[in-house]
Amino acid sequence: MKKNLKILPRGAKTILIFFVTLLLVCNIYSLFPTHAADILSNPQALVEQGRKLYETGELTRANTILLQAVQLFKSGGDKLGEAMTLSNLSLVAKKLGELNKAESYIAQSLEILTKSEVRADNVSRLEILAESLDIQGQIQLELGEAEKALNTWKLAANTYDKAKNEVGVTRCLINQSIAQQALGMYRQARANLEEISPRLEKQSDSLIKATALRSLGDVLQLTGDLDNSTKILQQSRDIATKLQSPSHISAALISLGNTQLALGKREVVQDINTTYEQSTPLRCKTNQNLTKYPLAIQFYNQAAQSYIEAANISTSPLTQVQAQLNQLDIQQKLQQWSEAQKLSSQIKTKLNTIPPSQASIYAQINLAQNSICLKQATAANNPSWKEIAQSLAISIQQADKINDKRSQAFALGALGALYLENKDINNAQKLTEQGLAIAIANNATDITYLWQWQLGYILKAKGDVENAINSYKETVNTLKDLRNDLVALNPDVQFSFRDNVEPVYRQFVDLLLEPENQKSQKQLHSALSTQHSTLSTQKNLRLAREAIEGLQLTELENFFREACLLPKAKQIDDIVDKIDPAAAVIYPIILKDRLEIIVKLPNQAELRHYTTYKPLEEVESVLEQLQKKLREPDRTNDIKNLSQQVYSWMIKPIENELPTQKIKTLVFVLDGSLRNIPMAVLYDATQKQYLIQKYAISLAPGLQLIDPKPLERKELNALAGGVSQQMKVDGRSFSSLENVPAELQKILSAIPNSKELLNQTFTKANVQNQIQRLPYTVVHMATHGEFSSNADKTFILAWEKLLKVKDFDNLLRLREQSESRPIELLVLSACQTATGDKRATLGLAGIAVRAGARSTLATLWSVDDNSTAEIMIKFYQALANTNVPKAEALRLAQVSVLTNDENPYLWAPYVLVGNWL
Repeated sequence: MKKNLKILPRGAKTILIFFVTLLLVCNIYSLFPTHAADILSNPQALVEQGRKLYETGELTRANTILLQAVQLFKSGGDKLGEAMTLSNLSLVAKKLGELNKAESYIAQSLEILTKSEVRADNVSRLEILAESLDIQGQIQLELGEAEKALNTWKLAANTYDKAKNEVGVTRCLINQSIAQQALGMYRQARANLEEISPRLEKQSDSLIKATALRSLGDVLQLTGDLDNSTKILQQSRDIATKLQSPSHISAALISLGNTQLALGKREVVQDINTTYEQSTPLRCKTNQNLTKYPLAIQFYNQAAQSYIEAANISTSPLTQVQAQLNQLDIQQKLQQWSEAQKLSSQIKTKLNTIPPSQASIYAQINLAQNSICLKQATAANNPSWKEIAQSLAISIQQADKINDKRSQAFALGALGALYLENKDINNAQKLTEQGLAIAIANNATDITYLWQWQLGYILKAKGDVENAINSYKETVNTLKDLRNDLVALNPDVQFSFRDNVEPVYRQFVDLLLEPENQKSQKQLHSALSTQHSTLSTQKNLRLAREAIEGLQLTELENFFREACLLPKAKQIDDIVDKIDPAAAVIYPIILKDRLEIIVKLPNQAELRHYTTYKPLEEVESVLEQLQKKLREPDRTNDIKNLSQQVYSWMIKPIENELPTQKIKTLVFVLDGSLRNIPMAVLYDATQKQYLIQKYAISLAPGLQLIDPKPLERKELNALAGGVSQQMKVDGRSFSSLENVPAELQKILSAIPNSKELLNQTFTKANVQNQIQRLPYTVVHMATHGEFSSNADKTFILAWEKLLKVKDFDNLLRLREQSESRPIELLVLSACQTATGDKRATLGLAGIAVRAGARSTLATLWSVDDNSTAEIMIKFYQALANTNVPKAEALRLAQVSVLTNDENPYLWAPYVLVGNWL
């Protein structure tokens, strides 16, 4: 169902269009009533003959027969029969690829049915009217008019309801969810399908039920609930198998393949993208070595097997093509080039026999993109660049012929991408602008952002920096508009966030911050930093900061797979200028050839900007080594040597300004692999001090998500829970944490009016009940936990289960019901980041945001040592007995341990995320 076309809008929007037809064919007998009579003179008999021809695929003869029936009904004054037969004609015309005729026939049918002079009993008229509306919605969806289709199916559902046709209502609700998916409204689609579930439970197994389950499984897959998606889709397949429906079996298999493919992609840890500067919407991405991800390969092979089965079972050429395109994508992922070339030729041959439709046009573009990737990987000359261009040109003509503006806009931009790949910049720009204009005119926002991005890239290549910046700015603004549906605007964007969204932001920032005399700057400052400060750069700096903030927000929402984050109303500068004039905010940005630092100092109109020219590979190497050494006890000297390099890049350029501005707290909005490094450990070799010895430190997943307010100490109390015993939960074994009881007891002694939940009492239900009963200011969890770039693998260990990151939203919801004030501080002790996952701290930021606490204190690695209890008790003592901010309280606790033992392994893993006051 969903072929991986890098940025092609796909999913439920392509192949599901076809299966709406099959749903309606299930009702074909109601549209083609059977009566034995003289075929030549009896229109009912002609309709019956047309039905048989339709089912056997003899569409041209069916079309001729039904046209005769229309004339006979018309001459006999049977308006209802005429309307019914016109509906049937529209189905035939649609399958012939004559969408304009199909649209005309169904419009005529509806015009007859809505006239008062139609004579028939009310139920019969309502049934045929509902069927006609149902067909009209299908045609509208095929034409790319998803919003119209949605409204039409709503009307059809109401009509079926009036006719007391429960099956018809259910079918239209399914169709509405398909239209919602086409519009990117995946949460609404899921809610719609879940509303159908009670109806289905009362019904026996049917193709309608199989279709509803498949649609729900698709939505669950697109919103990241892959385990439940698999279960639901298997139910759909089993029902289809029981009812011996090849079309529904193949549809379920394709959907199962898509979920397996998503599981495979999820297993691949996303490394830092070293080629983001070359990324464009349709450019083939560097094939990642999957040998170190055996589980991903296993899922990919399972997905491929599902696609092969689907192609073999299906009798529909379009379904076969969709399955084979998905299989082709997997072959390329696994670098099976010879097999991919053979399959590509088979698909091309089959596509030539399929009538034009939106789905077939997307498939044609899809195949062209795969052909480009194959050429790049194998240097083969079959097909040639000219042949690929011709196939895209045909797609444009077909889209124009059926008046499908979305397909036309996409095909034009795709052809522009092909010219860009071949360095024909002028034609690339011309075609991209044409596709962009059509996309904008037709509110195709998901396509608009692609061609805005491609145009910005082209303009940059031409040296037109000003217009390139404007184009990138428009792209970012379009992505903002897409926030609510970015998670699901198409699965490739979601599962390839690093390829299809992040490069937009990074290329934009790179362009904004690139000095005009960059080459000379690199020569003069190969190892030093330089500051840039002009009026023009100030504007660019603010745009760059906004873009990085936007990237942080979008990346977190991609982690959650839903648009769940609401930026705070305050202006970013106000947070520093008006709330904490002793804080400086530092934005380090890792680019391909340099490290850019943007600094916001309190009550300073101008942003500071420093550049350190270091290749990305060197930066990544140092950070990777430092992260590894930090997790090893007694590597203090190695850590100093590595962390002083990071200090020289990030802090050295501004170290003299910070004291003059009386800065006490450094707030970092970290980028890339820097997020895996505790900033406390950065070492000033000149003064022989760690950064934590000079400044309080806090992390922020973007200041737009922070609402800093001082802690109200009068009502300080804590819910302290944890697990100390060795145990096994959900198939995972966890070692004992012997210091947890002592840690919790010391917290209780430092903070009065507190409650302990240890081992058997530390359950999700008990935590929820306690938070609901009493407005705790602090929730402390001393237990195993892991932060990962995968939300499903980010958890905190409770006694009976793993609390996943989304479970924290439930805790927040209960808190909001009983008390409007949020939890001031969530402490996650003994947790750690997932080994080998360069984006693991996304999980920490995710929990921090999801829990709704103003601040989150957590560990980047687990320290089974008395130092944990010591740091925690000193931290809470500072909070309870003084007016120091949270970040300063943590600093004092860390410095206390550091003074007795310099080993960073013991004191460095603690990081504060969010409100530092």
